Amino acid sequence: MAAENRASAVAQPVVLVLASGRGERFAASGGAVHKLSALLNGKPVLEHTLAAVRASGLPWHLENAGHPGMGDSIAAAVRATADAPGWLVLPGDLPLVQPETLRSIAAALADCAVAVPVHHGERGHPVGLAAQCLQALRALTGEQGAASVVRQQAQQGRVRWVDVEDEGTVTDVDTVQDLERAARLLAERR
Repeated sequence: MAAENRASAVAQPVVLVLASGRGERFAASGGAVHKLSALLNGKPVLEHTLAAVRASGLPWHLENAGHPGMGDSIAAAVRATADAPGWLVLPGDLPLVQPETLRSIAAALADCAVAVPVHHGERGHPVGLAAQCLQALRALTGEQGAASVVRQQAQQGRVRWVDVEDEGTVTDVDTVQDLERAARLLAERR
């Protein structure tokens, strides 16, 4: 079941929190629960991600219907929020992403079709996509996510690479070792 918050009065991009994945790599690495339910400082990974989204003040939509691939999840979430002026695609397994980063990617969409955060040369999430990407996003299927949409827009010079100092944009939790690293980074932050 999808949950959402559309309280914002100003037309802002919607953060699409993707929580449909199977988490197979986490289980294969020794995880006893789904990675989004794994505890990070006493709170599930997904709750950390949602807390940052809520703190950003942006409207959001949680897509957790169990789709077969990231492309399918993005397409479903975009269809559910088709009237949005854009979207920030945020996998639910990025518990350290900062609210300020979400706001800065949303702001970057004002003058481009796609905004991608880059942390020390590494591309991260959330990837911002403007409304002009609607049809391409609705047509996504499979495991690849929105990479094809980003490539298409890059070929047309419509991608903005946004340098960020937020390590949370590239710190996903795919394995038990990733969870341990996230816990260390979170402790350093405090």
